[in-house]
Amino acid sequence: MSHRNAQLTVFGRLLLVERVVSGRPVAHVAAEMGISRATAHKWMRRRRTEGQAGLHDRSSRPHATPRRTPATTEARVCELRRTRKLGPARIGPILGLPSSTVHRILTRHGLHRLAWIDRPTGQTIRRYERERPGELIHIDVKKLGRIPDGGGHKVLGRDAGRPIRGMGFDYIHSAVDDHSRLAYSEIHPDEKVATCAAFLTRAAAFFHAHGITRIERVLTDNAWDYRKGLAWKDALHQLGATGKLTRAHRPQTNGKVERFNRTLLEEWAYLRPYTSNDERTTALDTFLHTYNYHRCHTALGGQPPISRVNNPAGQFTW
Repeated sequence: MSHRNAQLTVFGRLLLVERVVSGRPVAHVAAEMGISRATAHKWMRRRRTEGQAGLHDRSSRPHATPRRTPATTEARVCELRRTRKLGPARIGPILGLPSSTVHRILTRHGLHRLAWIDRPTGQTIRRYERERPGELIHIDVKKLGRIPDGGGHKVLGRDAGRPIRGMGFDYIHSAVDDHSRLAYSEIHPDEKVATCAAFLTRAAAFFHAHGITRIERVLTDNAWDYRKGLAWKDALHQLGATGKLTRAHRPQTNGKVERFNRTLLEEWAYLRPYTSNDERTTALDTFLHTYNYHRCHTALGGQPPISRVNNPAGQFTW
C-alpha cells in the first residue's frame, strides 16, 4: 500500500528503475516523474541492495518509542474505562495524565466510544466480523441511471442535462468478503435471477484467484431472485455455500456491502462528471483495483483489503 503522500506507487518506482537502467541520467528521470534526485537515488539504492522487494513501502512506525506511556498505565486507563465508563477528562486527573493522552490510549485500544462497549461486561461489541476470509460474502445490487453521450446534468448543467426518456439504468452487482472487505463488482442491464447467479459464479472465481478458495455463506437481501430463484440456488449448490437472507426491512444486516455501495457512489460513480456511460463503466476497474490494493480502510487499521486475504491477523505483507 502506498503512503498517503507518496509521489510514486510501486509501479512508478519500477518505471523509474527501468528508465535509469536503460542508461538515462537519474536527474532527468526524476525531473520528468516529479520527484527529487535524492528520492530517485533512494529507490535505486533499495533496488540494488534488496531487489524488487525494496521498492515496496515500509512501515513508518519508529523502532523505539521511549516516551510512550508505560503498558501498566495504559492497562489502568483501559480498566477505568471498562469498569467505571469514565471519559478522558475524568481518567486523566486520576492517573495524572493529560486528557489528550488518555484519549489516544483509548483510541489505540478501541475504547474511545462508549457506544462500542457492552455496559455490563466492558467488552467491545460495536464492530463484528467473521474470523476468516470466505466465511461470509455480502451481495447487493445498486441501480444507477445511465449517462447519455455528451454527458448528463453534471456536465451540461441542470436544464440542458435533463435525463433522456428511455436511457434506462445500470445495475451494479457487488460482492464483499466480510473478513477482508475484498470487493468485486460488475455492471449489468438487469437484476434477474440468471444475471445474479452468473455474477455469483464469477465473483467466486475472483475471490478464488485472490486466495479465498472456499465460500461458506452468502448473505443477500430478501429479493425474490435470492429467495426463490432456482438458478441462484443452483449457483450456491455448485459453490457448496449456504444462502442467508437479511431480516425484513433491516438493510443494516447486510451493512458491509451497503457501506461499500456508498463508497462506490462517492469514489467512482459521482467522483467526476462523465461524458458518457461507457466512460463511467470503464472507470470501474480502476476504482476496484484502488479499493482492494491501495485504499486505506478504517476498519482494517488503515490497510487495504488485500492485506487480510492471506493474512487473517491483518499484518500487511507483499
